[in-house]
Amino acid sequence: MTPQDQSRQTKALCQLAPVIPVIVIKDAGHAEGLARALVAGGLPVLEVTLRSDAALDAICAMSRVSGGHVGAGTVLTPDDAKRAKDAGASFAVSPGLTDRLIAACEDLALPLLPGAVTASEVMRAADAGFDMLKFFPAEAVGGAPALKSLAGPLPRISFCPTGGVTPQNATSYLSLPNVICVGGSWIVSDADMAAGNWHAIEDRARTAAALRG
Repeated sequence: MTPQDQSRQTKALCQLAPVIPVIVIKDAGHAEGLARALVAGGLPVLEVTLRSDAALDAICAMSRVSGGHVGAGTVLTPDDAKRAKDAGASFAVSPGLTDRLIAACEDLALPLLPGAVTASEVMRAADAGFDMLKFFPAEAVGGAPALKSLAGPLPRISFCPTGGVTPQNATSYLSLPNVICVGGSWIVSDADMAAGNWHAIEDRARTAAALRG
C-alpha cells in the first residue's frame, strides 16, 4: 500500500466525524463497552494509544464492535506497526515520520497517519506521498493560528490536530480549511471508564459529533 493510498484511507476515516477520541486503556475489559458507547454517540473512528500494557488486547476487542474503526496511536517503530496490525488495528497514528515506519506500513498495508508540525516536516511527508497528517502537539506548537499559517503555502495538505484540543478550542481548529477533524482525549475520562459509565461517555461523544454540522 503506497503512502498515497494510505493517505486516501486515513482521510476518508477522518471525514467520518469531527473528533477522533484519543484513548489510553489500562484494562482491556473496558474496551468493548467503551467502543460501543463511542460509536453509538456518533464517533466511529477511535485511536487507542500504545501507552499501556492493555492497549493491544483493547484494540483486539474494540475491532470487533460493529461500525467502529479502531487505530493504534503512538506507533513509533516497525514492530509497533506489526503488533498493531496483528491486534486488528485498521490504521496507525504516529507523532512523527521515519523511513523505517513508512516502509513497514507499506509492507503491512496499514494506513498511516503520520505527524508533522513544521513546514519542512510537512513538505517531507508530502514528498513521501502523505497529504493527510497529524498535527501534534497542536496547542504547544502554536495551535490554530499555526495551522492557519500552513494553509497558505501548503494548501493541499490536510490535518488532524491533536494535543491540547478541548471542547472550548475545537471549533477554532475545525473552522480551518486544512483541518478535517481533531483528536481529543476529553471524551473518555478515566473515572467514567473505570466505573463503566458508558452513558456519560456516549453523551460526550454525541456532543463532540455535533461540533461541526
